[in-house]
Order: sequence, then structure tokens, then C-alpha cells
Amino acid sequence: MNRRHCATAAITLVCALALLTSTGQAMAAPVPEPSPSSSPAGSPPRYSNADLEKVREQIDTLYRKAGAATDAYNLAEEQTKKQSGEIVKLAKAIVDGQARIAALKDRAGAQAREQYRNGGLPPGAQLALSNDPKLFLDGLNKVRQSQHASKSLLTDLNQTQEDLETYTQDASANWEKLETNRVKQAKAKKKINARIKAAEKLESQLEEKERDRLRQLERDAADRAQTAWLSSGAIKDVSGEASEGGAAAVAFATAQIGKPYVWGAEGPGSYDCSGLTSQAWLAAKRPIPRTSQEQWRLLPRIDIQDMRPGDLIIYHADASHVGMYVGDGTIVHSPRPGRNVTLAGAGSMKILGVVRPDK
Repeated sequence: MNRRHCATAAITLVCALALLTSTGQAMAAPVPEPSPSSSPAGSPPRYSNADLEKVREQIDTLYRKAGAATDAYNLAEEQTKKQSGEIVKLAKAIVDGQARIAALKDRAGAQAREQYRNGGLPPGAQLALSNDPKLFLDGLNKVRQSQHASKSLLTDLNQTQEDLETYTQDASANWEKLETNRVKQAKAKKKINARIKAAEKLESQLEEKERDRLRQLERDAADRAQTAWLSSGAIKDVSGEASEGGAAAVAFATAQIGKPYVWGAEGPGSYDCSGLTSQAWLAAKRPIPRTSQEQWRLLPRIDIQDMRPGDLIIYHADASHVGMYVGDGTIVHSPRPGRNVTLAGAGSMKILGVVRPDK
């Protein structure tokens, strides 16, 4: 009896922890007290399928929220890399600009020294003092050349100084963006770790046979969703053949089957969902956005009826998950922490839409 009460208290406590990690969203109903089924005295407590189903839903919610936070982290990381690259380019431009200004000032100093050697008289005055017509014409030409050179020198100097100011301002703006993205990364990382930890702790409180039943419930839920999707006729007329790029992307993605999900990973040993799809299309020589949300926002959208292998199916209302269609109503995807890259029914999750990287 004490073991049952302890297990019950542990489940309830962890469920409460899981709910607390969900920020900015409606609170889910707490998991009710498990109802042990009849079992021999002294055997581990067993929980009804209804109880385990609620646990499964809570774990699924936590992992989906972790997936959304992972997308935010990946986007911030991508932007951080971009800003870092821009800062490096601008720093080089600033150094080059400073060197050019120094060179232009040296030229200006040389002109001043030349004038000093000529007695401090401006070229026009020296020209007027000449009585030799030939020297006068030669001098006139030199005056014109000198005036043009001086004007060009001043123009170059002013333009370079303006460019240098612009480079400095741009570098400062990019640095601010870089720091902003670093803050976003840190916040997203904290959310990811908290939600994954809560989900893992919740599942760890179950006995091994309950965890087995939980995984079976997970498969059953996916099968029900897939069956309902297929029965709706959603892909009745889907028969498109993969493009050359699509075939290459599918070949890459399916070759990763069995590798573990790790949030933020882009291979080669592990992947998150969008890390898998972006690397697959990169292998097909078609770079695409890194995150599932950016893939949904930026890639051309198509109707499900026009779907073909290699297309990306975006899932959930927040576009927080993505899988690659491989044909016959199936996707290859990297599901979540604790799972490996695998094949799954394309309709086993809530579909938001389909995008085509090579349209």
C-alpha cells in the first residue's frame, strides 16, 4: 500500500512540475490519481490505460513545446552566425578604410610639401610670374592637373571618411543584434532543457511495464490518426514522382534512420526535425531555411494532392515540427528526444501544410 501511495504522489508531483514549465499557455488538467488494477499482492502498481493516456498526452505536450523552443533556438543561432559574419566583414572594411584615409592624408601632405618647396606661392601666382610663353602653357597644364588631383584627393578623402562612419554604425547595429540573438538563444535553451527534463522525469516515475504500455499507447494514437487521415481520402490522388533533387533528399534522409534526436543537431550523428530536412536538401544541393517555422514561412506551399517525395510536411499550428514525405502516405522524420530518426505515417500528427524546396 505504501508503495502505491508513493508512486501516486510521485506521478502527481511530476505532473505539477511539467505544468509549471509551460509558460504563456493554458494549463492542462492534472493527471488524476492512478487506478491500480487487480494484481498479485506485492507486485508493482499498475495504472489504467486512461491514466497512462493522460500521462502520454502531457509528455507529448511538453515535447511539442520543447520543439517550438528548439525552433526559436535554431533561428537565433542562425541569425547569430549571420551577424557574426557581417561583423567580421565590417571590421575588415573599417581597417581597409582607415588605411585608405592614412594613404590619402600622406598624398595631401606631399602636395603641401611641394607647395612649400615652391616658395609657398600657389600655382596660379607662379604661372603669372613666368615670361616664357612655352613655360606659361606648360605651367597652365600643370595647374589644371594639380587642381584636378587636389579635387579628386579631397573627394576620395571625404567619401572614405563617410564610408568609414557607415561601416562603424553598421558594425555597432550588428553587434546589438548579435547580443539580442544570444539572449534569445539562452532563453530558448532554458525552456528546452526545462521541458525535456520535466517530460523525462514524468516518464521515469513509471515502472518499466508502464513505460512499455505508454509507448504502445503512443503508437496506437499515431495509428488512429494515420488511419483517419487515409480514410478521409487526403492522398487519394497523390501520385507525383520525386524530382532529381527530391530523390537525393529522400535518399539522404532515409539513410539517417536509427540516429538519435538531439535538439539543435544537424548531423552527422544526430538530428532534430528541421536539422534532418535542411541537411537532406543541402545534400541535394538545394539549401533551405534551418528551422521548420522558416521552412513554412519561406518555401513555396503546395496542396497535399500535389505532394511528391522530397516535399516537406509541416506539423502543428505553430509549425514546430517537420517531416519529409517519402511516398505511400509515409514520412521520414526525427520525432523528439528519446526517439530516433524513423519512418512514420504522414497523417500521424496534425498537418499544417506542405512546402516544396525545389519548386
